Amino acid sequence: MRVTTAEQMRRIDRETAGAYRLPTLLLMENAGSAVANRVLQRLSAVPGRPMSGTVEVLCGHGNNGGDGFVACRHLSARGASVRCFLAGERSRVTGDSRVNLDALEALGIEVHPFDSGWRPPPQGMVIDALLGTGFKGEPRDSAADAIRGILRSVVPVVSVDLPSGLDADTGRPSSLCVRATETVTLGLPKLGMVQEPGRSHLGELWVAPISIPRALREDARLTEWITAASARPLWPAPSSTAHKATHGRLFILAGSTGLTGAAALAATGALRSGVGLVTVGCPADLNPTLEIKLTEAMTLPLPEAQTGTLGRAALEPILEALAKSTAAVIGPGLGRCPETASLLRDLFSRLRIPLVVDADGLNLMAPARAGDFPPGAVLTPHPGEMARLLGTDVEAVQSNRLDAAREAAAMWDCVILLKGPGTVVAAPDGSTSVNSSGSPALATGGSGDVLSGIIGACLARGDSPYRAACIGAFVHGAAGEVAGERHGSPGALAGDVVACIPEALRRLRCGELAEPYGVV
Repeated sequence: MRVTTAEQMRRIDRETAGAYRLPTLLLMENAGSAVANRVLQRLSAVPGRPMSGTVEVLCGHGNNGGDGFVACRHLSARGASVRCFLAGERSRVTGDSRVNLDALEALGIEVHPFDSGWRPPPQGMVIDALLGTGFKGEPRDSAADAIRGILRSVVPVVSVDLPSGLDADTGRPSSLCVRATETVTLGLPKLGMVQEPGRSHLGELWVAPISIPRALREDARLTEWITAASARPLWPAPSSTAHKATHGRLFILAGSTGLTGAAALAATGALRSGVGLVTVGCPADLNPTLEIKLTEAMTLPLPEAQTGTLGRAALEPILEALAKSTAAVIGPGLGRCPETASLLRDLFSRLRIPLVVDADGLNLMAPARAGDFPPGAVLTPHPGEMARLLGTDVEAVQSNRLDAAREAAAMWDCVILLKGPGTVVAAPDGSTSVNSSGSPALATGGSGDVLSGIIGACLARGDSPYRAACIGAFVHGAAGEVAGERHGSPGALAGDVVACIPEALRRLRCGELAEPYGVV
């Protein structure tokens, strides 16, 4: 499933009407009909119970309001009790929206001017058709009053395209923003809807195709929303002829005093993801601890700068180990020793195998410059690490996560995986994805180390950096969902997430993971 910015959706609408000769009036008709269908499904969700209550349709003066007029007409024709309100000046309703406003009134359905005294119905439903993808800033005048009224509502609210007051590109809600029970988005989901905080305003998400041609819906220039359907083909089916060498050899450089758990979690995350062999390079003083923690992985004690931290003398032994490996993970729990930073800079200048850089592997390079990381490496910062790498603050990163990831990918010629709800993946060629899986169970120390191990396993078996980051993010999120089911949240630990990776992979292969949207 692809997702769009507001401008991309406008371009798709233009091309649908131009190159494909489908008039915009037809698209509006399909949109309003889809909204009406979903509302009727909800009203009659209990078999044998008649529809009750009034559907109150609040329309703005733009195309979003036009969709609302169409929905109102279809609902009335199919026996629902409807009342329609226009939150805006009648003179500003033009084009296709005006055609549908006039058609509604020609059928004898009155469109009432909205006033601030409106109150939501005690039962029934509200359709929010006030503000669409063109909205920026803050709602004003009667639109603001209408949103205030909706926020007082205790009945279900169905938003048309996206909740009014939500920025379609960034997912940032205005100070007045509808929290919908359901959202029927038109054509394709919008980028701001699949990331937080926008995702929390949607309720159930339904996608109405509205006759957008398939070639436009699947345009590779659009951002991919990684769901179970798109992730399933990315994970290889088990082979009866496979052996440990065919599953890859992963080298993990990790650990310092007090942080051996990070190394262990990365290693077990990789092993649970099916990598053939794992070797953990660690400071020599910590090797006995990791040998106890890790049964299935090998360890390599390395020269230290001081007790429990890696020194520059570790470079040659690391390079020898990397020569026997198909991929590497560098960073979990390495600490912040300046000599370790110097070691990493030398190592990155000579490293030529697929690589994940995480945690202290990133912090030791901050602020990063072009050429600091090997080309094609997968970098997996959380927002704080990304801010340090870019020399900015977390608010700047979070205000537009996709742009921050794209900027970093182009600057460092690397794949960037920006962690957080709605994890973003960006490649140097401009390809971008947003992950749909995940759970609050992942909000615990060590879960990022597990993710590094999963991606490292994907790289070790031969996946491209971008593909490894995309499928790794999805599987990690799905394992977090399973861990949340089994252990609750809060309460689930990073080790629980590791243990749930095989079940997440089984559900993915068997088609048992739910999609984050329905089609109406």
